[in-house]
Order: sequence, then C-alpha cells, then structure tokens
Amino acid sequence: MADVFTVLSQDHQEVKRMLAELEKGPSRVTGASEDQLALRKKMTEQLIIEESKHEALEEMYFWPVVRDHLPDGDTLADQAAGQEQEAKEVLAKLDKLDAGDAEFEKLLGTFIGAAREHIQFEETAVWPGLRTALNTERAAELGTQIAEGKKTAPTRPHPHTPPSPAALKAAGPIAPVPGLVDAGQRPSARASWALFIDERPLMLRRRASE
Repeated sequence: MADVFTVLSQDHQEVKRMLAELEKGPSRVTGASEDQLALRKKMTEQLIIEESKHEALEEMYFWPVVRDHLPDGDTLADQAAGQEQEAKEVLAKLDKLDAGDAEFEKLLGTFIGAAREHIQFEETAVWPGLRTALNTERAAELGTQIAEGKKTAPTRPHPHTPPSPAALKAAGPIAPVPGLVDAGQRPSARASWALFIDERPLMLRRRASE
C-alpha cells in the first residue's frame, strides 16, 4: 500500500485538476448556457464530495499524527484546522447554490484560492518534517487508514462539527453523486470527474441541435 504522502499527494493532484477545470469553464458571467451551468453545478458537487472526504480523513488520521510527532505539531495542526474550517463554511454555502446564482462564482473563486493555499501549506510546511519523523511502516499504515477511510468518510462539509476523529466518524456515510450513480456504486474521484468532462461535449451538441 502507498504511504500517506503518496495517498495525499494523489488527492491533492486530483483536487487541483478539478479546480483548474472549474476555473476555465464557462460561467454565468461569461454567458454559459443552462446545460453548461447544470454541468458546472455537477462538477462543483463532485469537488465538494472529494474535498469533504479528504479534509475529514486528514482530521481523523493525519493531523493527530502531526500533533504527536512534530515539535511544532500543535501549531501546524491548529493553523491547518483554521484553514479547513474556513473552507467548510464556504463549501457549505456553495453546496446550497445553483451555478446561475450571483453568489456562486464569488464563493467558488474564494474556495479555489483557499484550497491552493492550504495544499501548498501542507506540502511545504508539514510534509518535510513528518517524512523525517515517521518510519516506513507508520507512513504506510497511515496511508492505508486514509485510503480505506474514503469508503465511509463524510461527503458534505460539516462546519459545525468539531474537528475531532470521533465527531467526524459519526458525521455520516458516503453518499452517491446525485443523478450519476446508484447508492451501491462508488466511483473514484478520477472516474466521476471523467464522466462529467466526457458529458460536456454531448450536452453542448444537444444544445446546438435544439
């Protein structure tokens, strides 16, 4: 099994790919069609699901290890918790909006900037010290916990839930992407995002033929 840094790096790359796709996509301001706005909303829902799972799993498994193994672990984890709390509040608001709402793009832009800043903080301020502090076995064990935890991690932001492992584990099981999969199916983030991207030309062709 891949170690914790490989698992989290893969998550970060996937999130950054989603952010880039949303950033360059058509929006209400640029004259997006109803079909394009519907797709943008679906893409944002997928981002919210993946980001919610990722942050919940870090709070359950990763940040407690940072606190225990680094001399400045409490400071680093507290700073990360503050960043993640702000992100949860933005995502919770964004989740309630349609892509055509005036506030949607403002919130999405706020989250995109904050997400990139958080990823950079984690990878440059936290990972180097933790790589040194953890042995190979512990890093692999932590990677397994996070990878396996994706099966049951919360899929929506919970800004009012304390960032403790017990509270987050009680936040609820994974939910399917609305209109995309049945309850028993759980595609990977990459597979789900590929479906959204592949769907876009079809939607545009259908719009053009009307």
